[in-house]
Amino acid sequence: MCRNTDAELRSRLKTSGNPTGADDASNSVVTRSLKPTEIAICGTIYDLTSFPHPGGNVIQFFGGNDVTVQYKMIHPYHTDKHLEKMRAVGKVPWKSEYKFDTPFEREVKAEVFKIVRRGREFGTPGFFFRAFLYIAFFGYMQYLFATSEFFTVVQFGVGLGVWKGVVIAVWFGIAQAWIGLNVQHDANHGAASKNPLVNDILGFGADLIGGCKWSWLAQHWTHHAYTNHSSKDPDSFSSEPVFNFNDYPLGHPKRKWWHRFQGIYFLAVLSMYWLSMIFNPQIIDLRHRGADYVGIKMENDFIVKRRKFAVALRAMYLYLNIYCPIANNGLNISTVAIILLMGVSESFMLSGLFVLSHNFEHSDRDPTKSYRQTGEPVCWFKSQVETSSTYGGLIAGMITGGLNFQVEHHLFPRMSSAWYPYIAPTVRKVCEKHGVRYAYYPWVWQNLWSTVKYMHKAGTGANWELQPLSGRA
Repeated sequence: MCRNTDAELRSRLKTSGNPTGADDASNSVVTRSLKPTEIAICGTIYDLTSFPHPGGNVIQFFGGNDVTVQYKMIHPYHTDKHLEKMRAVGKVPWKSEYKFDTPFEREVKAEVFKIVRRGREFGTPGFFFRAFLYIAFFGYMQYLFATSEFFTVVQFGVGLGVWKGVVIAVWFGIAQAWIGLNVQHDANHGAASKNPLVNDILGFGADLIGGCKWSWLAQHWTHHAYTNHSSKDPDSFSSEPVFNFNDYPLGHPKRKWWHRFQGIYFLAVLSMYWLSMIFNPQIIDLRHRGADYVGIKMENDFIVKRRKFAVALRAMYLYLNIYCPIANNGLNISTVAIILLMGVSESFMLSGLFVLSHNFEHSDRDPTKSYRQTGEPVCWFKSQVETSSTYGGLIAGMITGGLNFQVEHHLFPRMSSAWYPYIAPTVRKVCEKHGVRYAYYPWVWQNLWSTVKYMHKAGTGANWELQPLSGRA
């Protein structure tokens, strides 16, 4: 639990604030009251300027924000004693939609920590061996894509041949996706290594595949803190207005007529994810619009100083993967098509897998609804389970970087993906004991089919229509 101490704290709240208002309102007051070098946890303002964070300087990324939920999800072992290591400089009103230290949280952590002891939750030798293979394969495919002549025919049998560029494009797209799933993801969660420098270096894998490490942190950590939240999860709004992940009530202004067909076309739209990623102008100011939309401030010195590096890394990516192929093969429709094929290959592997994680039948699309109705905070750990799904097993985990174990990943986001197959059975048992709904699909196609059905119903509003045979609305 969070404890608020008043000793030697300077209140920096304006009298116009609403200390007893709803969580959204109080959090907005917290954000406006903070300096770029400060964070707020449980209503207390902490100064970061002289704090030697054991996990590296990534903490400065969140300067100017309330990080209560992010702090608790990344530090499952911490107590109030750990917060005393930071210098408290003020107080702000704070009221949370989520509660921690619940019976379910305590038991699931106690049982999982019997399997993964403290200090061992980081990458295993097997994880680093797997990461090395993916990095080596990526390097080789990057070299081929940037230097090869695409229109040499590769024979796969008598009368069966394709351009060399087609083969390279497909495999290079997959190689990039593997970096995103298996290397940068663990690293940018601080889960690859106990050494923050290792995580920092491997985290730049996001930039090597067309993304951005710092934009990813803003968007993804916010998504983890507020998974499927009706107003704070940037992933929930990322596809609008083309299609909706959120299942809005009938008549909602965000419902459009074309959403009735989104179950058919959403995967095709997601195949263009690569294009929206590499040409995203947000790389210039590092203000992720999704995170900004839900209230995350990204104007502190830590972020501002890294903008030029983000632009340089993006320029390098565009040079290697657009300029070089065109220089080697000419500017023509065929060359452009092969470049786009590479992007589609990466997009299907990345977005096709992430869309399964929280968009499926019976997923909790509004985990804080009861809070708004009763004022009683909801268990954050329970909400993470009931908004996520897990599919497959060990092999799927090695391919996806553990992202098939979404339930386990959202419960323990700073644990290496290498451990998820081992803790999953225990997590399921604890969920069953506490009546927490755990979604598991033995095969990925089952999760995919459930996602297609959910997207169709979310688009048509079928979940809100009267069901006369059941007597339910």
